[in-house]
Amino acid sequence: MKKILLAGAVALFGLSNAQIAKGTTYLSGQVGYSQTEDNNDNTKVENFKVLPTVGYFVDTNLAVGLGVGYKTKKNTETTSTTTTVFDAEKTKSAFVVAPFVRKYWTLADKLYIFGQLEVPMEFGQNKVEGTTTTTIGGNTATTSSSTKNNYTSIGVNVKPGLDYFLNKNWTIEATIGEFGYNTSKENVDGAKRVNDYKFGLNLTSVTFGVKYVFGK
Repeated sequence: MKKILLAGAVALFGLSNAQIAKGTTYLSGQVGYSQTEDNNDNTKVENFKVLPTVGYFVDTNLAVGLGVGYKTKKNTETTSTTTTVFDAEKTKSAFVVAPFVRKYWTLADKLYIFGQLEVPMEFGQNKVEGTTTTTIGGNTATTSSSTKNNYTSIGVNVKPGLDYFLNKNWTIEATIGEFGYNTSKENVDGAKRVNDYKFGLNLTSVTFGVKYVFGK
């Protein structure tokens, strides 16, 4: 009976010897696109992101890695009066670099919990374009404007998550919440920094992903 209880405790609390070996390499990443249209005020928002990631275990259950990719967000809006139509387009695009360190703890033979510390950096551009079309008495005039401002952003984030090995090469991982800080600033005279703080676990917005592992 005591042996049965001990075995159950080991299974429950994850006292497993399963480990991810030093020298293991994996590939992962993020790809996403979303679009929101509001016909009440003629607005549309598009988001796109691609961020391939490579990780390498420098020690047992300890990996370092790097994500390099691109992201963009586009907002378009049309407003009008009886004589004027104004079309505005705001685009925020950036080259993204995200080095990270990830530590695993074994829960069971194929199940791990991890904590990831990352330092995401963005080197991007904010672009605003506008076109005004005015029609009066059968005469139409169009004027256009465009502004561009570069910006830089850097943050420090901690993400907890779970990783389950389906087999030797494929895993499914889930991250729950994010704790961190981000600061950004446009490269123009007089611009001030924008600071963003994120703290908390959100069980309603769990993100899932897959990884390919070259060795385990």
